[in-house]
Amino acid sequence: MSRFSEELRAAAAAIWQAQHDHPFVRGLGDGTLPAACFRYWLKQDYRFLIEYCRVFAFAAGRAPDLATLTRLSELLHATATGEMELHRRAAAEFGIAAAELEASEMSPTTRAYTDFLIRVATTGEFAEIAAALLPCLWGFSEIGQALAARGAPANQQYAAWIATYADPEFARLAAWGRELVDRLAAEASAPTRQRMQEAFLISSRFELLFWEAAWRREGWPDHPLP
Repeated sequence: MSRFSEELRAAAAAIWQAQHDHPFVRGLGDGTLPAACFRYWLKQDYRFLIEYCRVFAFAAGRAPDLATLTRLSELLHATATGEMELHRRAAAEFGIAAAELEASEMSPTTRAYTDFLIRVATTGEFAEIAAALLPCLWGFSEIGQALAARGAPANQQYAAWIATYADPEFARLAAWGRELVDRLAAEASAPTRQRMQEAFLISSRFELLFWEAAWRREGWPDHPLP
């Protein structure tokens, strides 16, 4: 019997392949990504991670058991103090101060994605929250490992990005997220599993849109972001 997370991954296969094939991701891998696109991504992902931490907090508060609450709390701490610090260091290399990161205006895609996650975290079942969170964890791990397998680019900033998300510890976080979704799905009703799939697919689509927004340096109509 296949794992539910495998069924989700199969349902989103075309979306995930489009992420791997996206020019932003390919540019990270071969070092040809324009610096302006990466600067944009750093700012937007930093703002995204602030809201992602909030979602972890909501999820921890609604966790069905202590072990899951503890793990989600650890993920919140790791994101807020680890991953975001890596973003600050990378941004500093591009002359972007921490205050500028925090003051960056959210793009339409960043705003829509984080609003979706917050809505699921506050109004959905816990199983839906877990499914909505998974594409970011799992997708970045998968992309990082795929790019690392091709060899590090000469661009040191991009090589560091790849190393971060190809790290075995990050893969373990993604594996835990999959195991949580599988466990919750095994106990869920058919309608709940359907909502879990919908949440997973929507987050997967937003992950793809996030790459596209950074590639195009998306801005609001009549008010383009730098």
